[in-house]
Amino acid sequence: MEEEIKTHLLSIAGFDPSGGAGILADIKTFEANKVFGLGVCTAITFQNDSEFEGVNWIGEEDIKKQLDILLRKFHVEWVKIGLIEDMSVLNNLLDYLKDYNPTINIIWDPIIKASAGFVFHQGIDSTILKEICKKLYMITPNLEEIKKLLPNVSPEKGANELSSYCNVLLKGGHGESDKARDLLFENGLITMFESDKVASQKHGTGCVLSSAILTNLAKGYDLKSACREGKEYITDFIKSDSGLLGFHYV
Repeated sequence: MEEEIKTHLLSIAGFDPSGGAGILADIKTFEANKVFGLGVCTAITFQNDSEFEGVNWIGEEDIKKQLDILLRKFHVEWVKIGLIEDMSVLNNLLDYLKDYNPTINIIWDPIIKASAGFVFHQGIDSTILKEICKKLYMITPNLEEIKKLLPNVSPEKGANELSSYCNVLLKGGHGESDKARDLLFENGLITMFESDKVASQKHGTGCVLSSAILTNLAKGYDLKSACREGKEYITDFIKSDSGLLGFHYV
């Protein structure tokens, strides 16, 4: 009997022991949406859902070894990248993935600072950033992250600039408005996704949203629909529990 073809999504991210963010959150999101999840670890973090004490980075060669054995068996078309040591490592991994599969689709959720305040990246070289974006399907920064990536322009202008190279979802959930407004920059067009803001400091929302969007894309949704459905998923996730950790279900 011929083996059933299954969709496998890949998360390349850090290990958060609380399960609220990183690889564990990504795979929970994938599998809650009935898609298989694979994980490659880029860092071991020492944290819970409210405290962050440090990080040990996994070397680039060890990341590639994790990729090699997975990609030897599983065909992967969709990848989400989260916490990464620096832009050089990210750029090298993108080339590595593209060599494996030139048509692979990659979303990067740029984690610049942990929710507990720990800063991972102080300065970003705009030249390598643009080279990275050329290799991505989409980048999903929030307002603070886009300011770190492109500090000399407004968030909207920065997102629009990066959209010359890849799709951009500028997440507005941390803005001052009573509405959560996300802006999708796609092929020169801007689409707003708006919802009521839920009073919460939920841990890992950026990881979960980007993973939900990736899942929807892998299922065949167009980008606008994938983002819209992803926003509904993250709203349910935020509402699922009053604490800093949330439940994954559909």
